Amino acid sequence: MASPSFLRTSTRPDLYICARCSLRAARSPSRTTRRWVGQKYLAKVANAEYEWAQHAVDIQMGKRKSMLAILEERELVNQITGKRSEFEARLTEDRLGAYVGIDPTASSLHVGHLLPFMALSWMYLHGYSVLALLGGATAKIGDPTDRLKTREMAHSSVRAANMVSMHFQLKKFMLNIDSYGRTHGFFEGSPWEMRRALSNNNEWWNKMPLLEVLQVLGHGVRLGPMLARETVKNKMNNGDGMSFAEFTYPLMQAWDWWHLFSSRSIHMQIGGADQYGNITAGIDAIKHISKHHPNPAMREKVTPLGDPLGFTVPLLTTSSGQKFGKSAGNAIWLDSDQTSPFEFYGYFLRTSDADVGKYLKMLTFVPIDEINELVEEHMVEPSKRKAQHRLAREIVEIVHGPHEAKVTEEQHRFLFNKSPDRPAMLEVQADPDTAAGYVTLNNKPKINVQLPRSVIETLSIGRILFAAGLAASATEGHRLAQHDGAFIGGIVHSGHKGSPNPMTERLSWTKIKPWHIKDTAKYLVYDDLLMLRRGKHHIRVVQVVPDDEFLTSGKTYPGQKLSTSPLSNLEQRNKQVLDQLKTDRGKMPDHAKLEDPVD
Repeated sequence: MASPSFLRTSTRPDLYICARCSLRAARSPSRTTRRWVGQKYLAKVANAEYEWAQHAVDIQMGKRKSMLAILEERELVNQITGKRSEFEARLTEDRLGAYVGIDPTASSLHVGHLLPFMALSWMYLHGYSVLALLGGATAKIGDPTDRLKTREMAHSSVRAANMVSMHFQLKKFMLNIDSYGRTHGFFEGSPWEMRRALSNNNEWWNKMPLLEVLQVLGHGVRLGPMLARETVKNKMNNGDGMSFAEFTYPLMQAWDWWHLFSSRSIHMQIGGADQYGNITAGIDAIKHISKHHPNPAMREKVTPLGDPLGFTVPLLTTSSGQKFGKSAGNAIWLDSDQTSPFEFYGYFLRTSDADVGKYLKMLTFVPIDEINELVEEHMVEPSKRKAQHRLAREIVEIVHGPHEAKVTEEQHRFLFNKSPDRPAMLEVQADPDTAAGYVTLNNKPKINVQLPRSVIETLSIGRILFAAGLAASATEGHRLAQHDGAFIGGIVHSGHKGSPNPMTERLSWTKIKPWHIKDTAKYLVYDDLLMLRRGKHHIRVVQVVPDDEFLTSGKTYPGQKLSTSPLSNLEQRNKQVLDQLKTDRGKMPDHAKLEDPVD
């Protein structure tokens, strides 16, 4: 007979299992999450492919111009890779992806950088997918092309500030191109398939093991062709030598292209006239990796993409052969703080008659027939500078937006109008976005601000927002912090939620909270840079300087408590001493002046 204990009912209650755990336990371990594709999406894809095929048929029948013909007509093609017929056929038959890369070696783009981005913009307006690549990683090395001296390495904080500034410049440029295309009727039907993107190669380089690069790409690189390049020979024989880091720059650029090719189907690279060697090196690298990648799945993925291709744009020069750019010493900056829209407009208004037609082709989207008519009308009455005014307005609209273009044109016509019946005062309409209270990349405030270190270390985050100009008062600054209305970017302490990896150097924004005063300093980038943002485009890049340096500069900030005592204010004391020296009492008598020393 069994023991009575086996027949006794258990007094232990049943375990409670929540619904979520029950559902999780019921799922099979091998079950994978599926993403369903709707019929509407498939219909859009099919319709886009059909429209592109019809577009290609029209080009082959001569009803439309090919993309390559348009770029050549605008004088935006210098060299292409491969045969022209094959190049044109690829552009016509396939909706290729294209990209332009730029290293943030300065705080702003200049006019010389516009040509490759204009070629990229023409492709975008005609339905291609485009990407602007910011070289946050390659800027740490520096492109040695056509240089005899090694680039001076900028401080990490300077490089980070340049990266932020250039990021928003590129974003602003691409938004203006999109707006221009919609306003002037470039988009036919629904531009659903068109893509534009902005990326930074820090995203992959700062988490890429060197061993993987050597394994995947290193075996396909031969030293002979690299040493035979004119850039390498010129720098080794006539310059200060070629470092290993500079020697590997083309490999980094080639890997960038491979990453974009394999992950985003970017087939084409567009570069300046000096980048043809780097482009061909990138093509060879992609071909090698596509055939010899150690992962068979990757080889199978990239095989249908075909071979990569690329082209270069010519240098932007005047009729006399003078180049534009930082190294040439005549850079016209796209940053409105370095070259104001008024000066920007005035520079192109002074364009010579020999250059105005070429610049209208290369730097604007004005139709060719209209350009020819403008030039002919200008030659009849050159004093009116009709073609130059059109050139200046178009470029300002592309770079700074339509409202700024209209304002600068009216200002120039008003100031230099000599007719007796001109109005006594110029009335300019307000920017509709500004009047409506919207902050866009075209009307955003100045982003470079200096603040003393004591502000960051001793004031609350609400008062810092006020001091940086992102809030109208300290009270509003505290309100923004309490209601998630402001953001802070850069390297943050690992204890805060959502903190980015310090090694990535990607600008990552974190919502500002009313935290402790000491916590703000944890967000400093390289100990002297602070990124603040309100809304989408209201940016402040704050440079933190020592208190004595800020005091001697004579600058002030909102909310600063100024002492009225001349003995406690260094600026007022210096002014008082200088004023005394200007009086008769402060002048040195002639007999007390020291004679010049005799050798």
